[in-house]
Amino acid sequence: LQEWALLSPEKFRRKLRIDAEVFNKLTTLIQAHPIFHNNLNNPQLPVAVQLTIFLNGVGHYGNAATTEDISDWAGVSVGTIYNCYKRVMIAILQLHDRAIHFDPLDREDQIEREWAKAYVEQKTCCEWHSGFLCADGTPSPLHEKPSWHGKGFFDKNSDYSLTAQVSIYY
Repeated sequence: LQEWALLSPEKFRRKLRIDAEVFNKLTTLIQAHPIFHNNLNNPQLPVAVQLTIFLNGVGHYGNAATTEDISDWAGVSVGTIYNCYKRVMIAILQLHDRAIHFDPLDREDQIEREWAKAYVEQKTCCEWHSGFLCADGTPSPLHEKPSWHGKGFFDKNSDYSLTAQVSIYY
């Protein structure tokens, strides 16, 4: 993990869907949570490893996201995968108000918002300038071909899926 972060940041980002700097900050924020501490003889995995397992799972879908595949990749049991997911989700959700915020009156948030708007405009087009809070359009697989305009739901991966792009304008 450290080798990827230092020598191959694109591989780190591709596998965990997060930059190493953000990963380190998130690890620091959640590591003191009581869910990661116990008095048992069988210690938990380090918080950074649990977060890695969680991010790998939520950052992929289909065959790459099965608990068995992630278990093989991480070298731990399927039960450990479930435990890591549960612990990390509990810790992250309890950080919600500290980590996920946007205060239009806060100068730091205003600067970040303007930076995000400029980034969106640079990467897309000027019409999207104010749509800086966006979902990435990850496909949601469908069970079968829809009967109404079915061919329109056939994606590049040869699956039938819906893709949503959500944008909040400020």
